Amino acid sequence: MTDQSEQRDRLGTELLEIALEAATRAGAFLRDSRPDDLGVAATKSSAVDVVTEMDIASEKLITGLLADRRPDDGVLGEEGASVEGNSGVEWVIDPLDGTVNYLYGLPSWAVSIAARVDGETVVGVVYAPLRGETYRAVLGEGAYVNDRPARVRPAPALELALVGTGFGYLPHRRATQADVVRELIPQVRDIRRGGSAAIDLCDVAVGRLDGYYERGLNPWDYAAGDLVAREAGALTGGRPGEPLSPDLTVAAPPGLFEPLQARLDELGAWHD
Repeated sequence: MTDQSEQRDRLGTELLEIALEAATRAGAFLRDSRPDDLGVAATKSSAVDVVTEMDIASEKLITGLLADRRPDDGVLGEEGASVEGNSGVEWVIDPLDGTVNYLYGLPSWAVSIAARVDGETVVGVVYAPLRGETYRAVLGEGAYVNDRPARVRPAPALELALVGTGFGYLPHRRATQADVVRELIPQVRDIRRGGSAAIDLCDVAVGRLDGYYERGLNPWDYAAGDLVAREAGALTGGRPGEPLSPDLTVAAPPGLFEPLQARLDELGAWHD
């Protein structure tokens, strides 16, 4: 092993340990400190795109830990954290993915933390406390749920695929997404809408979904889950020939990814 590869492996191990610590602490805080009278602290893109006081507190907990452990790193967070680092490492964090689920007491929410080195995601951790599951991946080293290897389900035919999706918060986008679902649902086994993009991507990784797609995601929504899914054997991307992006995110095992991506492209799932 070369000195460069040894350094890369050591860095990956260090970043994974920090991501696990930060996600576990934030997840435990969110699980154990949720007030009975939890309310909306702010809205973002629309009145139904909400932020709670717990989103903000969770992000502060995570960014504080990152600043203590690796003060020279950059940070990009959903609730406004933005730090220009000088180490080549950037943390991409969603302190509470599935905020509406959390607000209503539904269990499908998670803390999502990814680490990028020179722009490439090398570590991803998604902690779902009410599932009792931590999904993790290091680039080139496979994916795990808790301590078990994660692997995608063998690709079914499109008409037998269970496909997850999500919806945006702007009314005109939701209407277009409903049109896509109306066209797609007769052509697949069924559609599921869980409410957390990070968990949906991890559900592809562990075989609970055959595929997943969504328009309107941001990097903090998909960075960690994307790596977990890919390391579990999934293909991910946006429109044909393009990487996943806010325009469109698609994930599925080889053999299903291609027809699902093509059908979504035909249906215009990438635009409003």
